[in-house]
Amino acid sequence: MHADIGNALDGALGLDRAALDDVDDRVASAHERVERGRADGAHGYAALNLPETCDPDPVERVAAGFDPESLFTVGIGGSALGAATITDALDSPVDAYYLDNVDPEWVSALCDRVDLSETVVNVVSRSGTTAETLSNFLVVREAMDDAGVDWTERTVVTTGAEGNLRSLADRHDLPALDVPDGVPGRFSALSPVGLFAAAVSGHDIEALLAGGAAEAEKLSGSLYDSPAYAYGATSYALAERGAAVDAMMPYAESLERFAEWFAQLWAESLGKDGRGQTPARALGATDQHSQLQLYRAGPADKLVTLVRPTERSDTPIPETDLEGLSYLGGSSLGELLDAEFRATEASLAAAGRENVRLEVDRVDERGLGELLYAMEAACVLYGELADVSTFTQPAVEWGKKAARGLLGGGEFAEADAVRDKRRLEID
Repeated sequence: MHADIGNALDGALGLDRAALDDVDDRVASAHERVERGRADGAHGYAALNLPETCDPDPVERVAAGFDPESLFTVGIGGSALGAATITDALDSPVDAYYLDNVDPEWVSALCDRVDLSETVVNVVSRSGTTAETLSNFLVVREAMDDAGVDWTERTVVTTGAEGNLRSLADRHDLPALDVPDGVPGRFSALSPVGLFAAAVSGHDIEALLAGGAAEAEKLSGSLYDSPAYAYGATSYALAERGAAVDAMMPYAESLERFAEWFAQLWAESLGKDGRGQTPARALGATDQHSQLQLYRAGPADKLVTLVRPTERSDTPIPETDLEGLSYLGGSSLGELLDAEFRATEASLAAAGRENVRLEVDRVDERGLGELLYAMEAACVLYGELADVSTFTQPAVEWGKKAARGLLGGGEFAEADAVRDKRRLEID
C-alpha cells in the first residue's frame, strides 16, 4: 500500500511538518509497545501476527468439501464484515450473503428466495452465545429443515475452543474452524473468520495473507517508513486538532463494503474516554454529488481519506456528436474516474480541507490483504498515541446486556435502564 499525506499538512486544522515530526518522535516508543505486544501474543496485538500465524490449510480443507451456489455467513460485526469486504471486492461464482442483522422480513425473504440445498452456512461467533447470530442461525436451520435439506451437511462452525457452537459441532460432527485467541472480531479479517468465505468462493487466501505480511514488514519506528503508521499517526494528529470525523471514500465500487468494515474498526477501537473519530462512509465518484459539498464547505472538522487502485480494467466511452459531450468520446470510464479522484483531492486541498490518499496496485487478494492489514496497524498505532484501550468495547457490551435482560436472559441493571426510559411523547 502507498500513502500520500501531503494534503493533510498546512490545512485548516494547522498540522504542519514540524508538528508531524513531533508526533513521529512518539511513534518510535509506540511501535516498541506494539512489537512487545506482538512478541508476547498479547490480546489485540496478536491480530498483527495473523499473516504469519494463520494457517490457511484447515480453511482450504473445509472449503474444499463444498461446491455451493450460495454462502450464508451468519455473524455480526467483525464476524461478518471482514469476510464481506473480501468477497464483495472480488469476482466470485458464489453468491455470498451476510446475515448480520435480525430484521425478520429480510431474513425470511432471503431464506425463501435462495436454494438452500445449494447453500453452505458458516455460523461465526467466538463465544457461541451472540444473540443475533444464534437467532439467525436457528431461523436458517429451521428453514433448511422445512425445505428438506439436511443442515448438518451444509453447515460450518467458526468459533472458540468452548461454548455452544463448539458443542454443537462436536455433537453433529460439523466442520469447525477456530477463532484465533487474542484477536478481537474487528481485527479478524485475516483469520479463518474472514478467510473461509474467501476460500469457499474460490479466492486465493494465501495471497491475502501475503499482502498482509508485506505491510507487516514495513512497520517501523517512524511514520515516514510505513504507510500504515503514516495514516494512523496523521489521523491521530488531525483528530487532536479537531478532525472529529474521518470520511472513508474509496474510488472503486468493489471497495464500498471496505468502508463499512473500516467504520467498525475505527469507531469500536478508538471511541473511548471522550476521544476518537467518527467514521463516515462515502463512495467516489457517487458521493461527490452529495457529501463532498459538506466536506469542502462545511465545518473544518474532517479528514477525508481517498482510496483507489492504481490498476484496473477499463471500459471505453463511445464517440458522440452530442453538443458539449464530444470531449468524452475516445476517453474511458477509468480515465473519468481517475480525473474525478484527482479533482476531489485538489478541490479539498484548495479549500484547506485535509485529505489523505491511499493506494493499492489492484483490488485483488494481495491488494486487499495489504489494505486490511495496514488499516488495522494504523488503528493500533492511533490507539497507542491516544492512550485508549484499543481492543475493548465496553459500550457494546452494555447494549448486549441490556438486550439480553429484556429478552429474559438474566437480571441486568442495563435492562432496567431501558425500562426506565425518559419519555416526552407527541402523537
